[in-house]
Amino acid sequence: MNLTSHSLESGGRCPEQYAFCAATGDGKATLGPNVSPHLHWSLEPAETKSFALICVDVDAPLDRSDANQEGKKIPYDMPRKDFYHWVLVDMPPTLTELAEGVDSKGITARGKPTGPRDVGLSGRNSYTEWFEDDADMRGVYGGYDGPCPPWNDERLHHYHFTVYALDVPRLGLSGDFSGDDALAAMNGHVLAQAEIMVTYAENPDAR
Repeated sequence: MNLTSHSLESGGRCPEQYAFCAATGDGKATLGPNVSPHLHWSLEPAETKSFALICVDVDAPLDRSDANQEGKKIPYDMPRKDFYHWVLVDMPPTLTELAEGVDSKGITARGKPTGPRDVGLSGRNSYTEWFEDDADMRGVYGGYDGPCPPWNDERLHHYHFTVYALDVPRLGLSGDFSGDDALAAMNGHVLAQAEIMVTYAENPDAR
């Protein structure tokens, strides 16, 4: 199975066009364009009955209490956890492409809705938890919301966009399901998968 993109170069830096935050030049960040990237997949197995898409940052800090705090740093060796940026399942087997901007064309305070889309069924991304203590931004975040690693993080973040070919037409998910929920439902049903990985950081010294 193969995954390509007009928006992203696998192994390269994610362009700011597709990021939730953009560097300001003074070591900090501001809100970015947050456009969902183009993706195209091919060479899926003939038995494919649906597709699923997961985008996950595998370098999110486990403890975010010092994130974006003046005079503090998030150490490179701090424990990390997965942060989901896009959870989309039950995509029909005839769909092999997502156009740029199809699932986000900017930042929506309090989040875009989860649930049915023209291209599939959207779960919640991890900004739901990230903004839970922010009175202006908290809400359930569905659809795509791009990279926004803390500007004081010493680690370069890695974003994995993975499309899965599945042997079932639907995963039986509903409500505000998470990336973990989607991956658990996919267990035992994956026929093939393909991935694009890109990196992103606000900190110019991130490694």
